[in-house]
Amino acid sequence: MKTEAAQALEIISRYGGIDGAHHKQWVLDQVVRCLTGGAYDDWVRRQKAGEDGPESYEWGVGIAP
Repeated sequence: MKTEAAQALEIISRYGGIDGAHHKQWVLDQVVRCLTGGAYDDWVRRQKAGEDGPESYEWGVGIAP
């Protein structure tokens, strides 16, 4: 079984060079999912929170290549 870091690096290696911001956002989202595991939703919630409240920033899941 691969470690979370190895899975994340594999995703970057396979898909990181594909053109398109929406595809790169998908790569970032997949890497975050690998590295956070069951804490993904909580991590995203913290990233979106800011000076204007819990939805200060957005987090997109992108589009799979």
